[in-house]
Amino acid sequence: MATTRIIPLHIGKGRTVSTAISDIIDYVKNPEKTDNGKLITGYQCDSRIADAEFLLAKRQYVQKTGRVRGEDDVIAYQIRQSFVPGEITSEEANRLGRELARRFTKGNHAYIVCTHIDKAHIHNHIIWNAVSLECDRKFRNFWGSTRAVRRLNDTICIENGYSIVENPKPHGKSYNKWLGDRAKLPHREVLRMTIDDVLSQKPADWDTFLKLLQEAGYEIKDGKNPSFWREEQKRFIRLDTLGDNYKKNVLLEVLSGEKSHSPQKKRMPSQEIKEINLLVDIQKKLQAGKGSGYVRWAKTFNLKQMARTMNYLTEHNLLEYAALAEKTEAAVKHYNELSDQIKAAEKRLAEIAVLRRHIINYSKTRDIYVAYRKAGYSKKFLEEHEADILIHKAAKKAFDELGVKKIPTVKSLQAEYAQLLDEKKRAYGEYRQVRGEMKELLTVKANVDQVLGMEKSETEKEREHRQR
Repeated sequence: MATTRIIPLHIGKGRTVSTAISDIIDYVKNPEKTDNGKLITGYQCDSRIADAEFLLAKRQYVQKTGRVRGEDDVIAYQIRQSFVPGEITSEEANRLGRELARRFTKGNHAYIVCTHIDKAHIHNHIIWNAVSLECDRKFRNFWGSTRAVRRLNDTICIENGYSIVENPKPHGKSYNKWLGDRAKLPHREVLRMTIDDVLSQKPADWDTFLKLLQEAGYEIKDGKNPSFWREEQKRFIRLDTLGDNYKKNVLLEVLSGEKSHSPQKKRMPSQEIKEINLLVDIQKKLQAGKGSGYVRWAKTFNLKQMARTMNYLTEHNLLEYAALAEKTEAAVKHYNELSDQIKAAEKRLAEIAVLRRHIINYSKTRDIYVAYRKAGYSKKFLEEHEADILIHKAAKKAFDELGVKKIPTVKSLQAEYAQLLDEKKRAYGEYRQVRGEMKELLTVKANVDQVLGMEKSETEKEREHRQR
């Protein structure tokens, strides 16, 4: 029997803590490798929703200690434990994995043990939460931890009568070297950061700007589209590949003071967002004819949704029902106010569009209508200019319907239209954000209400049973 070194599991670039934990645990819980989940066990956590429980512990740790790290933050640790083919059963392997995890963490950390049987040699993936059960400290990898876990593993092996690897050969990169490789930034990102730093020094002109970049270690090919090279780069990097804010014409405007520089934000790959969904009413579904397989799925689904609901309540400090109800009501009210504001703006924008068209038509046909009136509303004049007169009458009727007593100028209407359009765009941006928050709060509150209703129902049943 052999174990690898302790492997720290990091958040990594482009992932939230939630997706990082889920990505790791979803792999080791693969049903094809674990006999449809029968070879998965957990300690101080439900193995079905371990990702959500690890995340909740992580957030409670941040709240208690205030310690926050970036993408190099360790969220969990993993040990791989392998066995000689044919020497051990899968159930026994899982038991020894639990024993190793319990003794190494001293029972202070939640963990899951997943026994994989998809290869000739049975092996365990042991993952434990970096945050302790009390959420007040984290497990710290230490010098010589690989030797320590191997010695403990060998002890457990000997105690249970299984073979061990006498002289394990070291392999793989050291943790520090691995982290150093990951820490290297892309050359384009380094160039952007250097340009940002140079611009912060307020160079007087383009030549001074280039001189400061040379002092920073760059070789420069100036021209219509300058390019830059420094040691470790394979080729020159052109300015037009760095983004719109780093093109030569834009940088010249920044240097002349015509505009301010806006550093480009790092692009992050798209992330899977796991939304909170409403709990399934299992009893109602059963009455509709759903089978036992659906019940198993629904129970797991409901566990995950309640875990995500609890994470949301903890993250937003809504641990009292009154606070949750108040915030939900406020979100709904704010959403309705923004909705009314947007509808009012849209209504006025439509009115302005109609009014503007009628003002132009009124102005164009005014002289014809005045002449028609002076002609004593002559039928002959009407026949000759019927189209213009009808357009003029339609404009006057529209003014009456809109309650316009003094006809505004087209210029003033255009200014009002532009202002309303800008206000609508800003309100709509906030509206979409508030709509998402309101949807989350309503879902969370509905889940809490359903759980409280279920608990109340159970209590009433117990009371009725006692009364009998």
